[in-house]
Amino acid sequence: MINVKRISHATFETPDLDRQIDYFTQTAGLALAERENGRAFLATKLGDLAVQLEKGEHARCSRLAFQVAPETEFDDIRRGIEAEGVRCQTRNDPTPGIPRMLAFEDPKGTVCEVFAAQTPIGKNQQVTGIGPIKLGHLAFVVPEPKEYAAFYTRVLGFRVSDWIQDWFVFMRCGPDHHTVNFVRGKRTQMHHIAFELKDWAHIQTACDFLGGKNIPIIWGPGRHGPGHNVYTYHRNPDDQIVEMFTELDKMLDESLGYFDPRPWHRDRPQAPKVWTMPTDIWGPPPTQDYLRQRE
Repeated sequence: MINVKRISHATFETPDLDRQIDYFTQTAGLALAERENGRAFLATKLGDLAVQLEKGEHARCSRLAFQVAPETEFDDIRRGIEAEGVRCQTRNDPTPGIPRMLAFEDPKGTVCEVFAAQTPIGKNQQVTGIGPIKLGHLAFVVPEPKEYAAFYTRVLGFRVSDWIQDWFVFMRCGPDHHTVNFVRGKRTQMHHIAFELKDWAHIQTACDFLGGKNIPIIWGPGRHGPGHNVYTYHRNPDDQIVEMFTELDKMLDESLGYFDPRPWHRDRPQAPKVWTMPTDIWGPPPTQDYLRQRE
């Protein structure tokens, strides 16, 4: 087993590369850092790579990249992965700012990329649109969440933060309440990608911006129970759900076993648990457009 510390970026295949570049730069508010040979690399205004786009036949999330502690020896990463019976391959200079990584597939076929060393691909990027702080998490629809939770725990060192009954699991690899989620559904696919915003005022600005571009909000604003983040959801031109959120729970000290106290917590302390429906603290119910992602 290895212990990844954070999610770096996600790679998406898209049949219309220019259209997705336009969405991520003009609406989501990322900066186009580089573009070459049918690929585009998009970064936050701080210069952190968040999204990689590649030309493909179908719209899908194909890869997730995670970082371990920067001082970790590359051979130790390989041994930790292969000790769990997972075969991996080395990729040299696969992505700007990352000289070397190891790649392997998770049970649903998404490629997990793991690396130690990374440098920003730009500083003080000029962005338009919403302008998130960072890539926060991704959620996937899978046949059986327990199987995927077990794999990410055993191979990558993830911890379970919360369950909604037995059909939705939230998993963390660092202090953030969740980095990868798995929800039971009919088709194996990405459920949503989520970006962190600065604060509640940034959420309001994002909603006004989406409204000005006639992009429907398909759920929110509201405050979730698991993670307690304030959220809003919309769809991008590839029909993928995009969440913008803020005020996500954090567990800064794993030895305590509970999340840092917040005024809206109903439990004292707020420890990982199994939630029952309904889970939201406040906000409207999800729309059918949101719910169809699990169908």
